[in-house]
Amino acid sequence: MKTVYSPLHHRRTATSELDGGLLIEPHERPSRAETILRRVTDQALGEIVKPDAFGLEPILRIHTPKYVSFLETCWQEWSSAGKPGEAIPQFWPARGMRQRPTSDIDGRLGYYALGADTSITDGTWEAARASVDVALTARKLVANGERAAFALCRPPGHHAAADLFGGYCFFNNAGIVAQAFLDQGAKRVAILDVDFHHGNGTQSIFYDRSDVLTISLHGDPDRVFPHFLGYEDETGEGDGEGYNLNIVYPPGTPFSQWREGLETACRRIAEFQPDALVVPLGVDTFEGDPISFFRLKSEDYLEVGERLGQLGLPTVITMEGGYDVDAIGVNVANVLAGFDRSP
Repeated sequence: MKTVYSPLHHRRTATSELDGGLLIEPHERPSRAETILRRVTDQALGEIVKPDAFGLEPILRIHTPKYVSFLETCWQEWSSAGKPGEAIPQFWPARGMRQRPTSDIDGRLGYYALGADTSITDGTWEAARASVDVALTARKLVANGERAAFALCRPPGHHAAADLFGGYCFFNNAGIVAQAFLDQGAKRVAILDVDFHHGNGTQSIFYDRSDVLTISLHGDPDRVFPHFLGYEDETGEGDGEGYNLNIVYPPGTPFSQWREGLETACRRIAEFQPDALVVPLGVDTFEGDPISFFRLKSEDYLEVGERLGQLGLPTVITMEGGYDVDAIGVNVANVLAGFDRSP
């Protein structure tokens, strides 16, 4: 399987994440991508490919123009306002508040932010744009005949909604890929999110549509981020009713239980008969992950990859979470190796 990678992910090197009332080094850091790249290379899992450039048009098929414009200019506006640190939101449009600020950068930052965990820094725009190009290049490889391709996206994307960033995500790479498949002739696309955290952005983007089936296996949002979305009674609305499936698990979930959810998801995808599959891949389901509570082991990811491959669909895998930097390369490479060995 070919891996698409861009060194431009290094343009985002944030130093601040608000966690437990303290500013800490972000869990989402450049070493994540570098560790994965080394492991994929060492295991000779396939060619490493540079991304093509696709411009803003595919992004604007998913994200609103005002949001995209905000991300492009946020750091410059923040710096011009004399702010000394990274752009961390402090204010939100809480219940009962309705206006979208157009002038003050603090107000605009809070309007477009999901939480205070994710700062905007010098280089964030360039890294997020490159991450989209990585994802779309993987889609292009698959459209041109590759069975599957791995988009080593950084920053990740599945928490980004049409006009919201957060959870380390700015553009929804998986959603952009799914829409690109449709724009290039696919009738139906399935998105199977196996990250520990709910893909709230992806769900919200496609929630009223029947051409994209969205499925997410994740930790109970009543206990963990993103908290306000990702419950099992969220099944879609309007034309999308029945085309969103959330499979939720409690703390301590082992692979034997999580695998049942994966099988349920795969059966639903087979019933849907999509033309392509997009897999937002998070390995923060790992037992050693510092911000998660599942108990998957490194060897389990071989079986995960093999089951995904058994679906027999043109597949794009986009990199999402996984914050045990020592183990992330092994776990991701195992998913790719498992996929490649599937019939």
